[in-house]
Amino acid sequence: MSEPAPRAVPFADLARQYAELAPELERALLNVARGGHYVLGPEVAALERELSEDHGCAGAVGLNSGTDALVLSLRALGIGPGDEVITTPFSFFATSEAIALAGARPVFADVESDSLNLDPAAAAAAVTERTRAILPVHLFGRPCDMDGILDVARRHRLAVIEDCAQAVGARYRDRPVGGIGDIGCLSFFPTKNLGALGDGGLVLSRDAVRLERVRALAAHGSRERYLHQEIGANSRLDELQAAALRVKRARLRAWTEARRRNARRYRELLAGVPGLSLPPPDDGRFGSVWHQFTVRARERDKLRQHLAAQKIQTMIYYPVPLHLQPAHRDLGYRPGAFPVAERAAAEVLSLPVHPQLAEADLEAVAGAIRAWAKSN
Repeated sequence: MSEPAPRAVPFADLARQYAELAPELERALLNVARGGHYVLGPEVAALERELSEDHGCAGAVGLNSGTDALVLSLRALGIGPGDEVITTPFSFFATSEAIALAGARPVFADVESDSLNLDPAAAAAAVTERTRAILPVHLFGRPCDMDGILDVARRHRLAVIEDCAQAVGARYRDRPVGGIGDIGCLSFFPTKNLGALGDGGLVLSRDAVRLERVRALAAHGSRERYLHQEIGANSRLDELQAAALRVKRARLRAWTEARRRNARRYRELLAGVPGLSLPPPDDGRFGSVWHQFTVRARERDKLRQHLAAQKIQTMIYYPVPLHLQPAHRDLGYRPGAFPVAERAAAEVLSLPVHPQLAEADLEAVAGAIRAWAKSN
């Protein structure tokens, strides 16, 4: 008798998510199409209002990508050529790219060994007379140590821009991220916890003046029609994307709880697996939204190959730290500069954790990992 076929587990299932929401999404999109108002309309205004309230901010500005949210936030704070911005070497390239696009220099500081978020002590050691800001990333949906980061910022009079691209709805000491620093930046890339049907981003702040500067920069540097005070960009979240995001936002809390349940279940199913390290759990200080459930394994590549053979999709976020990216060769960093980040890049593996997973999916993933560990 032949063995049963492995249970295929997708890393993300956007088609299934769309099918679950299809009637509402299609109705919302059709309403925009029929209304004839496609740019800077009521859907964008409503989404900005709703997300600013969710994150405890004075307001928000919808933009065409999370990358633009970072770039325009830096520019709105007056950061540019000659300035330095401290950030993590363990993030998606847009984090450091945005600093360079604003004309400033990315300065990296190593990460904490457990959370893989920016280490406040390392950030403090990286401050120079040219440092203007710290840009922490709430990696994989887990908030950074914002008390430590804000303490460094206060001591050196630095701005704090939160990269919340993976952390919509996450909370630090029961405060929503994005409204803790000076500015917060969201991404609506389709695979994010709150994803659009294309690209999109948003800037959050408790400071209305900063928000108006971002809004002007996003409209070709204009606060008044056909009068341009500075060089800006064309970066606007369109009505169709905002309408889709508003439909999805109504499900975000339930989806987040599903991700948290999946993360807790993984912790039960994978407890004690030799050669495998699990991400730190939620506690009263850190409230993750589990954009990723990222384990670490010394034989990561072999584990990934084994899971692929079992039709279980995984991802590596991120195989090359930012300081070793070819585009940042001019910064002068060498291998060994940030050993914690470099070791993580060789060991991390993200497992499926999306809210569409069934209990049988989680058991299939954990069972395959346990079988691999037993054979090794």
